[in-house]
Amino acid sequence: MDTRKRSGRQKRLDTIRGERRKQMQKQRMATLLVVGGGVLLIAAVIVILALGSKKTPSNNATPIAITPVARPMVDGNTMGDPNAPIKLVEYSDFQCPGCLYFYQQIETNLVAEYIATGKAHLTYRSMGKWIGSESVAAAEAAYCASDQGKFWEYHDILFANWTGENVGDFSTKRLIAYADSLGLDMDAFSSCLNNHKYNQKVTQDHDDGLQAGVEYTPTLFINGKMYTGSNSYAGIKAAIEAALASE
Repeated sequence: MDTRKRSGRQKRLDTIRGERRKQMQKQRMATLLVVGGGVLLIAAVIVILALGSKKTPSNNATPIAITPVARPMVDGNTMGDPNAPIKLVEYSDFQCPGCLYFYQQIETNLVAEYIATGKAHLTYRSMGKWIGSESVAAAEAAYCASDQGKFWEYHDILFANWTGENVGDFSTKRLIAYADSLGLDMDAFSSCLNNHKYNQKVTQDHDDGLQAGVEYTPTLFINGKMYTGSNSYAGIKAAIEAALASE
């Protein structure tokens, strides 16, 4: 074959190969841009979702108001006839989801069926150190409210405004706002709270609970006997009826 023909053909082949390499490079670049863009898009979506999922700090929110609920024979953190045959003691934590459930789904039935009828007397005690510092502060504040005859109202407004554990729901600012919304004497309440008047009482509640064998909240004692099914009203009712039958 003529050398010049080979040379011309070779040049054409080199040109074709060069064009193919350029096309392949363009395709790879396009693929990288698509993949990279997809990664960036996913990252952007994650960031947006993360930012959107953040709660607005409760310190900046107006407290949720409550409608006071009538409870029989209230005395501080207790309710009912102190001479009732059934003595109930609830160990609780104002940041505990299970305790919120107990308040919303079980306490009302207990009050209507056993406490208001004179069959049972209930004492609320706080496992204040159970979850964190906000639990302690909330328990102290509830006892401060008790000085003005509003323990149970304060108990209710704490649960009404709880949104999570140690997220600022029970900061000093919020605890004072709850008291104000209940119409408490704010000088007296603030002094009580800021001076930690009831810190020792909250500590004693916690220590007594541990001594009695409390391992989770809420835990209910029925005539001194620990009941372990505090999330079931049917079970609590059966246990109370059994205790009444043994009297």
